[in-house]
Amino acid sequence: MTQYESLDTALTRLEAAMRAGDLWQSQTRPAPSDFESEQPFYADTMSLGQWLRFVLIPRLRGLMENDQPLPASANIASAAEIYLQDNRTSVRLPILEALRDVDNVLVNGELRPQQEGQ
Repeated sequence: MTQYESLDTALTRLEAAMRAGDLWQSQTRPAPSDFESEQPFYADTMSLGQWLRFVLIPRLRGLMENDQPLPASANIASAAEIYLQDNRTSVRLPILEALRDVDNVLVNGELRPQQEGQ
């Protein structure tokens, strides 16, 4: 599996986890000025869910569609743990696992091995 195929799988898992936890549908589109943030994860203008849905996923998919190089480093899951700590475990854990997959694909070029039951 290529890095792009692995990333597509990881992003699909992330979207599915967000939908299952009702974090996809509940995100309102940020105002155009919200996209001008210089803070990591646009923390000063968006919720994590908004950033994932309207910034991270579209940007990574855009890079793949245009055959552009992917970022070589990522630490999204670690940061997301802080932002998601107040969410129910059943919502938080699948999203964090999907983000760990995204991180691993960007850093190592492949998905993490799946554990039984996943």
